[in-house]
This record gives sequence, structure tokens and C-alpha cells, in this order.
Amino acid sequence: MSVSVVVNENFDPTGQQEEVLAVFKDEHRANPLRIRQATDMEKQRVNDALGSLVDAGWVKKVNRGLYEFVEDPRDR
Repeated sequence: MSVSVVVNENFDPTGQQEEVLAVFKDEHRANPLRIRQATDMEKQRVNDALGSLVDAGWVKKVNRGLYEFVEDPRDR
């Protein structure tokens, strides 16, 4: 069963969210540890950014601890 993701085109990412997005644009899938390694961000900052990006529909949670890039509507 596939869940449809709605992309919030009005979402305006913060600087930290942009850093996390950059990891996804390079790697397409990542876990929080990989994002922390790539960005040097603290665990809670990564988790906060991931939560916001998932809520906005730009990233989706594939399974426990694995996230996948969906879309950045600014790239259209």
C-alpha cells in the first residue's frame, strides 16, 4: 500500500533544513547518522529538520531510521 505525499510548495526551509536537503539531493536516501556526519549538525537539530521536511512533504520516511528525498518544488 503506497501513501501519497503532498508537497507543500509554500514551505520555506531554514538554513539547517537546507543543509539536510543538500544531503538528500546528493544521496537521495539517508539516515540521521549519515546526515549528522555530512553536516556536523547536532542530533536534535537533524531530527528537527527531518521532522519539518517530512511534514512539508519534501522528504518521506521510508522505514525506521531511513528517509528519502521526494521533491524540492523550487527545482521545477
